[in-house]
Amino acid sequence: MDFSFQDSISKILHSTGFVAMSPGQGVMIAIALILLYLAIWKKFEPLLLLPIGFGCLLANLPLSMMANTNEGGLFNIFYYGVRHEILPPLIFLGVGALTDFGPLLANPKTLMLGAAAQIGVYTTLIGAVALGFNMQEASAIGIIGGADGPTSIFLAAKLAPHLLGPIAVAAYSYMSLVPLIQPPIMRFLTTEKERAVKMEQLKPISQTVKIIFPIASTVIVVLMLPGVAPLLGMLMLGNLFRESGVTARLHETSQTHLINIVTILLALAVGSSMTAESFLTWNTIKIIVLGLLAFCMATAGGVLFGKLMYIFSGGKINPLIGSAGVSAVPMAARVSQKVGQETDKSNFLLMHAMGPNVAGVIGSAVAAGVFLSLFGSGDAGSGHAAIETITTVTTSLGQ
Repeated sequence: MDFSFQDSISKILHSTGFVAMSPGQGVMIAIALILLYLAIWKKFEPLLLLPIGFGCLLANLPLSMMANTNEGGLFNIFYYGVRHEILPPLIFLGVGALTDFGPLLANPKTLMLGAAAQIGVYTTLIGAVALGFNMQEASAIGIIGGADGPTSIFLAAKLAPHLLGPIAVAAYSYMSLVPLIQPPIMRFLTTEKERAVKMEQLKPISQTVKIIFPIASTVIVVLMLPGVAPLLGMLMLGNLFRESGVTARLHETSQTHLINIVTILLALAVGSSMTAESFLTWNTIKIIVLGLLAFCMATAGGVLFGKLMYIFSGGKINPLIGSAGVSAVPMAARVSQKVGQETDKSNFLLMHAMGPNVAGVIGSAVAAGVFLSLFGSGDAGSGHAAIETITTVTTSLGQ
C-alpha cells in the first residue's frame, strides 16, 4: 500500500507542467506577461495584444496542448483560419465597414502620400535580404512597414508561416507605438511654418461616387494583382455595405460583432504560434529591429513627400498629413492632428490626414499583392534580380 501510494504521488508529480517546463517556455511565459502588461496597464493596442499575449501564455504552458502545432487542439483550429486566408480578410471586411473614403475622394492627391509611405516596406525588404532572409521571408517582414496587422499576418501565413509569430507581434506592437514613434520624426523633418499650414475645408462627396469607388477599385486593382483579391475585395465589400444605404444590418454586423469575434480568433491564433522553438531565435531580434526601421522609413517617406506637395501646392498642403500614409487607421491621422495642434491649436488636420491614412490601407494591400505576384510560387532564394524588379515597380507607382 505504501509503495502504491508513493508511486501514485510520483506519477502525479511527473505529469504536471512544472516538471515538463523548459527554460525556453519560461522565457515565453515572461514575454506573454509583458504583452499583457502593455495591453492592460499601458493600453497599447489592448484589443489585440491582450488576446495575443494570453494565447502565447496558454501555448507555452507545458502539456496544455494549446499550441497551434497540436493537431486537433483548440488553437490549431483557430490557426486554420489564418493558414487558409479566412480570418485576415474578414478583419478587412470590418475595416471596410468602418472606413470613410470621403476624405481621399475629396482630395485624390493624398493617394500619393499613402503610396509614398510604402517606401518603408520596400527599404525594409532590401534590409531583410541583406541580413540573410530569403525573398519570401523578406517580403513578409517588409510589409510590417505598412503598419497593417491583418496584411502582415496574411502575407506571413502565405510566404513565411514559420515567422508569423514575431512578424505579428512586431507589426501590432509598433502600431500601438505610433504616437511615440512618429512625432519626433515629423518634427525633425518639418519646419514650424510647414506644421502651421491650415488646409482648406474638404468638399462633400456624393453617395454615387462613394458607391462607385469600391466597385471600380476592386475591378482595377484585382485585375492587376489577383493575389490581393481576398484582402482588397473584403475591404471594398465592407465599404460598400457602409455606403450603399441598403444593407444597414450587414454594415452594423461587419463593423461590430463580426470584427470583434474575428479579432479574438485571429489574435489567439497568432499568440499560439509564439512557441519557444519558433520565437526565441536570432531571426526574431532581426525582425523586431527591421520592424522599427520599417515604421520610421514609412513615416519619413510620407512626410518628405508631403514636403514636396507643400512646395508644389504653393504652401497649401501641410506635410504632417504625409505621416498618416501608414495604415494604422485612425491612429496615424490623430497623430498628424496632435502634432499640428502643438504649433497652432486652431489647426484641424484630422479629416485631411484621413485621406492618406485610408490610402495607406489600400497601399499596403497592393504591396502585399506585388509580393505575392513576385514570390508567391517562385524560387525564394535569389534576391538581387527580384529587388531590381521591385525597384522598377516602385518607380512606376511613384510616377
